[in-house]
Amino acid sequence: MKEIMKTNIYDVSDTIIIVGSCLKYMQPEGFKKLKVISDNIYELCLEETHINMAITKVGGMLRTGKIKKLVFVSVDKSPHCIQLHYIQDELKKMMNIENIDIKNYVVVNNELEEITPEIISLSKNLSKLKYVINN
Repeated sequence: MKEIMKTNIYDVSDTIIIVGSCLKYMQPEGFKKLKVISDNIYELCLEETHINMAITKVGGMLRTGKIKKLVFVSVDKSPHCIQLHYIQDELKKMMNIENIDIKNYVVVNNELEEITPEIISLSKNLSKLKYVINN
């Protein structure tokens, strides 16, 4: 596993997976399942690195044109890791990434659970989430 913030933006391939750096230790069997998707796994700790720096780094990687699929994977219930899933929204505001297949997963009990863009959006909108829960 490589550290994304220490990786050259050209050192990428078709599919990259960006994981919270604690995933490998907190959910080891779930982490192993990611290797079926790609061996190009990059770790990122958003407790150490500000999300804006990560957005710029991933944007540079996408700009190379080498990436066709981008996967974000986090542990569940982490206030830091959840930000991994917000990176794509910021990238969409900055550049055209509609040709990139983007997937999001949360690992729970060593199982990959896919998270939809609607769920990610809702997690950022607490007033709407309150409405959904109360109605």
